[in-house]
Amino acid sequence: MGTLYYGDSGTPIGIDDRALAHLKVAIVTKLRRGESFTVSWRHGDDQPRGRSTLWLHHSIPLRFVFDEAEPPELSREWIEDLMRSANSTGGVLLVEEHLDTDPVAGRATQQVEA
Repeated sequence: MGTLYYGDSGTPIGIDDRALAHLKVAIVTKLRRGESFTVSWRHGDDQPRGRSTLWLHHSIPLRFVFDEAEPPELSREWIEDLMRSANSTGGVLLVEEHLDTDPVAGRATQQVEA
């Protein structure tokens, strides 16, 4: 389980390492462009029911902490899904990864490295 620290809040946000690695790419891309936006997610089973949203701005400190030492292979499709939502009026919506498990498709999911 990775952790996202935002601003001076002492409340860490726990996000699966793989999801956090993909989210990091989307966030850093937007902030590098000087774009502010929101990130929203549903609370996990171990938290009170509901959802949360953060307003991200390049002037607010942000830190990504991963439990795994090695970065995972990243799914280009998942990053593109996150970037599409980042460019919408609703901001980034942290969604589950869509895995291609159809053996008839005969193609592997495109991967990029972090």
